[in-house]
Amino acid sequence: MQQVRNDIRNIAIIAHVDHGKTTLVDGMLKQSKVFRDSAHVGERIMDSNDLERERGITILAKNTAVTWGGVKINIVDTPGHADFGGEVERVLNMVDGALLLIDAVEGPMPQTRFVLRKALALGLRVIVVINKVDRPFARVEEALNETFDLFIELGASDEQADFPVIYAVGLTGRAGYSAETVGNDLTPLFETIIKEIPGPTVDPDEPPRLLVTTLEYDNYKGQIGVGRLQSGVMKKGMTVARITPRGERTTGTIEYLFTYHNLTKLDATEVTAGDILAFGGLDEIGISDTIADVSVTEPLPAISVEEPTVRMTFGVNTSPFAGREGKTGWGTSRRLRQRLYEETRSNVALRVADGDSPDRFIVSGRGELHLGILIETMRREGYEFEVSKPEVIYHEDPDSGELLEPVEEVHIEVADNLVGTVVELLGARRGIMTNMYSDSGTTYLTYRVPTRGILGFRSQFLRATSGLGQMHSLHAGYEPVAGEIPGRQFGSLVAMETGVSTAYAMVNVQQRGTFFITPATEVYQGMVIGEHIRPGDLDLNVCKAKHLTNHRAKPSETTAGLNTPRMMSLDDCIEFLADDELLEVTPASLRMRKRILDTEERLKDRKRREKILAG
Repeated sequence: MQQVRNDIRNIAIIAHVDHGKTTLVDGMLKQSKVFRDSAHVGERIMDSNDLERERGITILAKNTAVTWGGVKINIVDTPGHADFGGEVERVLNMVDGALLLIDAVEGPMPQTRFVLRKALALGLRVIVVINKVDRPFARVEEALNETFDLFIELGASDEQADFPVIYAVGLTGRAGYSAETVGNDLTPLFETIIKEIPGPTVDPDEPPRLLVTTLEYDNYKGQIGVGRLQSGVMKKGMTVARITPRGERTTGTIEYLFTYHNLTKLDATEVTAGDILAFGGLDEIGISDTIADVSVTEPLPAISVEEPTVRMTFGVNTSPFAGREGKTGWGTSRRLRQRLYEETRSNVALRVADGDSPDRFIVSGRGELHLGILIETMRREGYEFEVSKPEVIYHEDPDSGELLEPVEEVHIEVADNLVGTVVELLGARRGIMTNMYSDSGTTYLTYRVPTRGILGFRSQFLRATSGLGQMHSLHAGYEPVAGEIPGRQFGSLVAMETGVSTAYAMVNVQQRGTFFITPATEVYQGMVIGEHIRPGDLDLNVCKAKHLTNHRAKPSETTAGLNTPRMMSLDDCIEFLADDELLEVTPASLRMRKRILDTEERLKDRKRREKILAG
């Protein structure tokens, strides 16, 4: 018989990047006495991944739980970036309500729209938290009105649009029922969660059933599955059936059973329906698997995730420097293949397929950032490999047979005097403006742009706005192919020979473009060492040494006059790549290179292509 558990609340925290979501969770953990008063606690406790701390964003959904007034509140922290939508869609399947964090200065932002749309479609009860109300220029009323408009625009029901509001200062852990009455702690927030978010509806008498929504890995316990128990009681040591979304069925034993409390997992002998649990002991577990009593025959409905929009080719490192900087044996095609296919088990928005040769793999994801994070993670683990320029995935219209391409909804904030530059840039990339308004010296633009036009655009946009422009994009469906989009304006500077670059050689040719390398860098023939000042590539010798004489060189003749090189991050390199280039990724270095390294071979290939195009 269906009944509601009043001793548990399952909530997700959803917000735009940098609106204080993770900081607020820190405050909730501290105030529910997770830490002893004397314990030293770091900031942004939930962002435990190094990449998350460096980039200041949440990538992986995480679970924790606090107890307030005898009620256990399971809290799931979700990513705010649309490229990690796969994480968001899974997590919302485990909860009954959500806290929507809105910055009191910025108001609701593009990423808020993406996650909120998902939450409303699932019928979740949403509590709006207007955060950072103590900031100068806080627009509390306007932020609230804009949030209400957003709810209506996204099709919220009357009940969902009548949302409770809490005002907070997440950094100092304070909340109130109005902006003027913010108290000394988060009590109003806890009280509102318990009052407004429904407890989970469960059937304790049915056999136990759980849908796996997250995977973790433990070095000692192996694969750990996480999900919410829908019905019955799950016990440690019980035999269960694992039913995949495709209906394949295996059996296994629950050897490990945990519930969440504070920042740790607690061993449990049994867990009753409605709670979020973690379990281990099965040989293999996948996202969307149903774990249930052996008497259950039907799987639970699988999690649906939107299709990838961008793909890259990952391959074994074939550069002359291969094998020098990665872990020994970690650059083989077998090892690379195993790692990529393993990633798809937990990263549900990612797809991996074998390429046209045994050492090439096609990896598809939800955007450049999604794939960039995977590359950086593998690089830090010790892998070395090479990747190609990202390209979009086209679809065919099933009715008309017309070719369709993915389109992004792009939201831009820029100073009024730079609007012309941005409009020109996006116009060239087939962008169509759908909205524009100005407020206090800042102009807000909304565009629909083919995803092709956004690839490689971010760094160009930041340069054009001197790093002060803000840009956010959301996948907005598929439209007929918009026509040609101009590629990179300038060519590459390419090393002509293998050796060590010298300041003497670089000073003599630096008027040809901007270097990406410093003197004394090892280079090889075909390696991209800079950006040319003109279209088309230029081969340079940067290893030439000065002829020795018995005259001592003046210090000014060594590196004086050498311009500062442009240091390229992983994101910069991915955006810079041309169609005939690859990015060599190792734990120590990022090197761009031509697919064909030999200068003469490359010239022959270029002439052959030009002949084909002309003929």
